Amino acid sequence: MMKAMFRLTAWTLAIALVVLPVAAVLNGWIGGERWPMRHLRVSGEFNLVSDQQVRETVLPNVNNGYFAVDLEQVRQHIAALPWVKQVDVRKRWPDRLEVTVAEYKPLARWGEKNLLAENGEIFAIPKNAKFKLPLFEGPDANAGDMMSFYSYAKPLFLGMGLQVQSVRMSARGSWSLTLSDGLEIEVGRGEPQQRLARFARLMPQIRNDELNRQLIRADLRYTNGFALGWKQAAGKGEAENNLQQGNT
Repeated sequence: MMKAMFRLTAWTLAIALVVLPVAAVLNGWIGGERWPMRHLRVSGEFNLVSDQQVRETVLPNVNNGYFAVDLEQVRQHIAALPWVKQVDVRKRWPDRLEVTVAEYKPLARWGEKNLLAENGEIFAIPKNAKFKLPLFEGPDANAGDMMSFYSYAKPLFLGMGLQVQSVRMSARGSWSLTLSDGLEIEVGRGEPQQRLARFARLMPQIRNDELNRQLIRADLRYTNGFALGWKQAAGKGEAENNLQQGNT
């Protein structure tokens, strides 16, 4: 019985002598000076996230040596930075940490609190972010459709020096736009691209108004034409909003 207890104690001590040093190295209790992390390589296309931000986030996590670096913890800390979409972290023996960062590339504002990335992903607006982007409003599930419609609509008005400032899609699938000159365009549901292209072709002629009025609204939801809303020029009396039927 005593021999069995002695053998058990001996094996326990032997295992402890092996396990404890390994645990000490992995937890950074020892070995930080013998196997320090000397090099940090940060790669990625940095427009909104700075290389310095990433380095300052990483450095507190590598002070205890190569073996003690928790890759998942480092990844989570970097992923928490504003504008960071994806992070890859790897160790390279004997003393290198490699970090690759992918940023969100915002295409538009999505409502009041979110942004829409170029890949169609919706994410929260980072704190203190400043930008000038078009506004998209619509069902989250239709983000891809709104990106496509915006890409189609944008070049139609560039020749007139106008930008698409907002794109809206109702729950029923009806489209509307606002241009940089304040013109509101109700496009509707059926064949919206064809309707918009038809109106854009005629728009230079329409804007050349002999009465010097400002076009403020266009309703394209007609089979054989569209309705126009005008505002009287400054100094010409009170504003007017007269809807007129326009034939195509």
